[in-house]
Amino acid sequence: MGQFNSIHSLDQIKILSDPRRLAILRLLMDRPSSITRLAHAMGESPAWVKHHIKALLSTGLIELSYVQKTGRATEKFYRSQADAFLLQQILTPKSKKPVLIFSGSHDLALEALAESLAGKVRLISLNVGSLNGLVNLRQGICQFSGAHLLDENGEYNLAYVRMIFPDIPMEVFTLAHRTQGWMLLHGNKTRLRRATDLVNSRLRFVNRNPGSATRLWLDTEIKKAGVAPEAIQGYDRIAMTHSEAAALIRTGKADAALGLQAAAQQNGLDFIPLFEERYDVILPREQEPSVSPLLDYLQTIKFRRETDSLGGYSTTHSGEQILI
Repeated sequence: MGQFNSIHSLDQIKILSDPRRLAILRLLMDRPSSITRLAHAMGESPAWVKHHIKALLSTGLIELSYVQKTGRATEKFYRSQADAFLLQQILTPKSKKPVLIFSGSHDLALEALAESLAGKVRLISLNVGSLNGLVNLRQGICQFSGAHLLDENGEYNLAYVRMIFPDIPMEVFTLAHRTQGWMLLHGNKTRLRRATDLVNSRLRFVNRNPGSATRLWLDTEIKKAGVAPEAIQGYDRIAMTHSEAAALIRTGKADAALGLQAAAQQNGLDFIPLFEERYDVILPREQEPSVSPLLDYLQTIKFRRETDSLGGYSTTHSGEQILI
């Protein structure tokens, strides 16, 4: 099986911005080759190829594979460092303040935290859900993530962290515990209490995105209840955040969604609680110095007061580190 690498280095991306070097790299991804053979394949001179080989070697995209001697001639064969590459580079604002990239599950307390720390650090968020956020963290797209993934043993997040980061020292800190349930238009007469009640031709549901822990919880519940997803009107209608789902209900574009009590409260919706969950901040240990302003703020009374005021949050364990 071939090896897949991600390219984060700006120097490597600059090298590959030249289509000639990209073409050479793709040939070497297929099989090792020499300068003479590459020149023949590309219809160029060996000197031309040698110039670009040196550039690719200088950034570690290719390496010397082996040396072949035929009579008095010696030929060096080069190969790509990987069989496939993912090109990615995050462009962040040029700012005097540190810039932190977050990717994970949407959370209102984290949004409030970002506003409180705006004078010290700039937090940029990519809300993709718990599972996809951990994948982005693994790929180096962000410095930290947030998740509330419940495993079959009733534990949050740790099994997923071990599975996705078996070779990387990781750290997990509790942001807060929070309550999720049915968000409904104020005064709505629906009898929605459990997942099976979603099978109602008059009820317009709005779902969360695949990869979000909220969506995973719902999928588990309807599977246990024997409910087919296609039997739920609006199952394929997606909101990327709790706030977006709540806004759709408030504006009359949907009747119900599974989401945070805090989001329901902000939008003046009725709320039926279903479960409390632990939301964790997750980061590679090497990123702790960068994320320390956020981790330090979790320990403050101000954070607890701000978060408790949102509704549906418990900050008793906020800032506690959880051993993996």
